[in-house]
Amino acid sequence: MPLRIAARRISLALISISLSLLNGCTTTPHWLAGRATHHRAFIIYWHPPHGNKDLRLAVKDNIDMQGVVTTAGSEYFAKKHLPAKHDAECLAIARQSRVVIVGKTNLSEFAVSPSGINEYFGTPKNPFAGFRRLIPGGSSSGSAEAVASGLADIAFGTDTAGSIRVPAACCGIVGLKTTFGLIPLEGVYPIEPHHLDTVGPLARDIAHTVQGMDLLQSGFSARYQAAMAAKPSAKMIRIGRLNLRNTDPRIEHAVDDTLARAGFQVIPLGTDVTAKWDQAKKDGNTVAASGAWLTNNKYQYSLGIAARTRSAILLGRILYPSKYRQALERRAAWQHTLEEVFRKVDFIALPTLETLPPIIPPSLKLGFLEALILNRQNTVAVNFAGNPALALPIPIHHGSIPVTSLQLIGPKYSEAELLNTGRMVETSNPRRHFPMMHL
Repeated sequence: MPLRIAARRISLALISISLSLLNGCTTTPHWLAGRATHHRAFIIYWHPPHGNKDLRLAVKDNIDMQGVVTTAGSEYFAKKHLPAKHDAECLAIARQSRVVIVGKTNLSEFAVSPSGINEYFGTPKNPFAGFRRLIPGGSSSGSAEAVASGLADIAFGTDTAGSIRVPAACCGIVGLKTTFGLIPLEGVYPIEPHHLDTVGPLARDIAHTVQGMDLLQSGFSARYQAAMAAKPSAKMIRIGRLNLRNTDPRIEHAVDDTLARAGFQVIPLGTDVTAKWDQAKKDGNTVAASGAWLTNNKYQYSLGIAARTRSAILLGRILYPSKYRQALERRAAWQHTLEEVFRKVDFIALPTLETLPPIIPPSLKLGFLEALILNRQNTVAVNFAGNPALALPIPIHHGSIPVTSLQLIGPKYSEAELLNTGRMVETSNPRRHFPMMHL
């Protein structure tokens, strides 16, 4: 075995042992040396104690956990950084709950790649891939795969431009991007913490997503129960349908069929909203890329940083001086646009992705795949406004993949109401119609 690989596995095994001791694990933990079995979902994984029935929680490895190195998916961090002195603030409720943390999940390096690819730790496998190499979606690719494979009931991810919703869409699970500022970011490795970064849950279904939110926000279950009581029927909910250019017609039909089957009041949104959405998408991507540069420029020339990550940082360096401030100047107007829309409807519906997950090309030309996915994901405009959004799987016919993803956007702090609406979608699209994930 090459010395570099052996040293890496030994160091990560030691980290895994320290993590197990912190969690009171009675079985011997292990670095995922046989990680093909776990589809590269985890950077560090250990089995829960035998017979334990508590919720299994996986945590994205850009979230600090006391005594464990936060790698942020980076070889450089894995080798150079010391273990975190404290848990991230967003783990406080989980630490006091009946939850067993089963590991730190893989991600794109520094959480800057929408494809979910990681050259150093390996790329998590898309559960629909078969013999193909489909992107798992990024940056929370490991969190999505951990849930889809059944190794975790809930996973925490982060979302700056779609990093929870895109992997949820690619892997056929539920992902919730929370309202900006709702969940504390202290102890979370940042991209753009002043305007975009959020923490949220990923899960197999709405019920587990509610449990995930209850681990992030005290008293959330009660708010969800109140939302269910206030609007128990889809007929009471007005959905603004947003149609965007270049979307696969099969996905558009899947969204429309789902909304009709659930029984919502569907109200088409005009082209004026579409035009403002397109501008907000451009501005959000500019702010996200600039944030990647502001946070990570000191590492651009460090040994151990992947070329893919360097290219993302370089893009931010180019955009920051010319477009960053102008983009932020348009943010208030976009927020006002959404506020006006939500006076007429309860939620906005559109596809999470314009297409099904693309295949990872054999030749990974730097920046090409990432730019392609950035263009296809309908997510960053929500981050730019600061609103919450829910991605959930819905069936699609005549596709190479049997599910696509519906995105529901709500007013700020409407997470409970969003999940209640997602419950109605889920009820009208039973899971038995979806494929079994690998276990």
